[in-house]
Amino acid sequence: MNDDPQLTQALQLLGEVLEQRGLAYDLVVIGGGALLLQNLIRRPTHDLDAVARVEGKKWVTAKPLPAPLVTAIREVADALGLEREPRDEKDWLNGGPAMLRGLGLPPGFAKRTTKRHFGPLTIRVASRQDLITLKLWAASDSGRGARRAVDISDLRELAVTTAELEIAARWCVRKDGRAEFATTDLAPVITALGFDPTEVIHE
Repeated sequence: MNDDPQLTQALQLLGEVLEQRGLAYDLVVIGGGALLLQNLIRRPTHDLDAVARVEGKKWVTAKPLPAPLVTAIREVADALGLEREPRDEKDWLNGGPAMLRGLGLPPGFAKRTTKRHFGPLTIRVASRQDLITLKLWAASDSGRGARRAVDISDLRELAVTTAELEIAARWCVRKDGRAEFATTDLAPVITALGFDPTEVIHE
């Protein structure tokens, strides 16, 4: 998707398809697509990542998404000419980062989401702070290779503050748990963002 209107159009059409079939879903989204939905970044993104599904008051893993939902997602892609994510052929709406549910999301994450309704489709978009936190976590993961540059670029475009980075760094350090993480993995990212790691990372 090149911009929020295109992504919104896809979600609106998906909602219409689901309504015609008597289906309803409630998804929690993060990543570049969530940033785009809030007009926090301008870069195009190929997909919208669902980290969880909400069933009543319970959050469950989004991966795999229910088959009827996947069918509808692909029909919308065909109707609008949306291409799959080129790296791994992911659908434009997918359950990619569901592993974060096992890791544990930042405290208070659920309360900070913002709901957007597209007929029977509810999209809960992560807050700016939580998106920054998860972007910093991703950027600190050496296993992501070249994708780390995209995460760092997004953080730069967000014009993150020292206070926002402090909150994000604190969560990342606690979640990783390795003594060397702050200096070997996190500090280089903080430096790349133009901040002094000693002013941001408080173990």
